[in-house]
Amino acid sequence: MKTIKVSSLSGSAEALPAGGNFDGVYYFDAAFSYMEQIVSRSKTILITDANIFQNHPQLFDGWQTIVLPAGEEHKQQATVDYIIGELIAKGADRSTFIVGVGGGVVTDISGYAAGIYMRGLKFGFIPTTILAMVDASIGGKNGVDVGIYKNLAGLIKQPEFLLFDYSLLQTLPADQWINGFAEVVKHACIKDADLFALLQKESIENFKADKIKLAALIEKNVQIKTTVVVNDEFEQGDRKLLNFGHTLGHAIENMYLLPHGHAVSIGMVAAAVISESINDFPAGETQKIRDLLEKYHLPTQFDFDKEKIWDVLKMDKKRAGNSMNFILLNKIGQAMIQPIAMNELENLIH
Repeated sequence: MKTIKVSSLSGSAEALPAGGNFDGVYYFDAAFSYMEQIVSRSKTILITDANIFQNHPQLFDGWQTIVLPAGEEHKQQATVDYIIGELIAKGADRSTFIVGVGGGVVTDISGYAAGIYMRGLKFGFIPTTILAMVDASIGGKNGVDVGIYKNLAGLIKQPEFLLFDYSLLQTLPADQWINGFAEVVKHACIKDADLFALLQKESIENFKADKIKLAALIEKNVQIKTTVVVNDEFEQGDRKLLNFGHTLGHAIENMYLLPHGHAVSIGMVAAAVISESINDFPAGETQKIRDLLEKYHLPTQFDFDKEKIWDVLKMDKKRAGNSMNFILLNKIGQAMIQPIAMNELENLIH
């Protein structure tokens, strides 16, 4: 049993609950350049995408770098094969360290490639989007999509470190701020009613304008997810709660080429409505969730082909035999895992 230490360059440190196979460090409010104090340039290869490389070319000067095309459509095995070819060309061996610099697609695929190359290299992440900072880069889930099926191939392997450089958010497009806040709302719905209340009082515009508020929000969400993960690394129990909104969300995301946060937002509203039917979740609370998502400019409804989506849902990793482990709400701030028979779920989806 190991402990994750949450560190900052100001010298403060906070120990999170022990559990799982963890020995990583989080560097909050750190400059990108601080990476030189963590890894050796000569033994490190960075993986990023074309957008990050074009927006921040100076950051990659002097570093061996693999640049990937940007976009979820490239989160496929073919891109991993390309990375492996580049690692071979650069002479990467088992002492090479990989650092994924980018959003959720980059961190997912970098961790996966590192995890399988020569049966496993050490790696770390520098997340560059809200979504990656509060969710995608945390917890060790690495992998790729298989066609329209989200994250169907992958592994769980933890990064050695996460470095949070908030200045990288300055070039983040407005739609990517919106995309990331879906996961912030999710954390509030399943684990923290006080966070939900804070979000009701604030707005994306407020967080963008106030660096102190933004840093506190990111660190709060990192702690929520990390606390869940360290106690259930391989998703045997409480970690399943993090899938709130993702069952339907993943099914529609790749089918309709939706941003991840938009798909999850739609999925959360659907899960809240299903909670009303199965778990006596008050309709008024569903409306609060819908109102909050709309306040953060996220969609709350979507017209999809129910038959096609059902065909995708049947292949979801959360299916166990004739039932699906669905995440429902008891109340805002408290979620539960509820197996739903597949025939019942099909009726609910329709």
